[in-house]
Amino acid sequence: MAELIHPTAIVEPGAQLGRGVQLGAYAYVGGNAAIGDGTRLHHHATVEGNTVLGAGCEIFPYACIGGKTQDLKYKGGVTGVRIGDRNVFREYVSVHAATGDGNLTVIGSDNNLLAYTHVAHDCVLGSHIIMSNYAGLAGHAVVEDGVVIGAYGAVHQFCRLGTHAMLSACAKLVQDLPPFFIADGSPATVRALNRVGLERNGYTPAQIERVKQIHRILYRDGLNRTQALEKLAAQEEAASAEFARMLEFARQSERGLAPAGS
Repeated sequence: MAELIHPTAIVEPGAQLGRGVQLGAYAYVGGNAAIGDGTRLHHHATVEGNTVLGAGCEIFPYACIGGKTQDLKYKGGVTGVRIGDRNVFREYVSVHAATGDGNLTVIGSDNNLLAYTHVAHDCVLGSHIIMSNYAGLAGHAVVEDGVVIGAYGAVHQFCRLGTHAMLSACAKLVQDLPPFFIADGSPATVRALNRVGLERNGYTPAQIERVKQIHRILYRDGLNRTQALEKLAAQEEAASAEFARMLEFARQSERGLAPAGS
């Protein structure tokens, strides 16, 4: 393994390196970090703190994974970051540890975080997510599988983004973005269903038609939120995966669903 670690790389005592890990010039691995098999840190990349990084990940120059929370409420204790497999963190990405003792920031697998993106303390990310350049998540944000966040997209703390949703470039999300939809604006409003994203992820015409029904009931029928959810629950296809996911997402929403846009 020695030939895979540049002589200027720093690996603190206690760090755990899997098989085939590659560390470029001046890469840094802290003493409490664990790096999975086949993961590569480019030059000047950092993995520190109580961080477990999965297999096959790639950390580009000047990215910092596992840094201390920026939350001023931090009072010490053991916090950390847990990351799955095959994630890409481009240049200057930052992923911060949780704030409260025993808590974690969590990222799934097969995500692509482009340059300068930020994942704050206590965020929970699923898998197959794309965050474009300069996108940022405030603390405690939840991002479900398959979400796309455009460049400079900003997500307020405690907001949730549902599966296969898309937040447009430069948008500011201050409420929950339901699954399957596209939101744009500042503050962000729901503009349309994410048809292209759904098609790319293998949704059938029948499934997309159900998503269209959901969008119409929630955002085009002139109903208030309570009425719309009651109407969704009363539909013949309320037991389908798409209807069930939307109803459960709405049930769990604490910040309220993003409103309709023009």
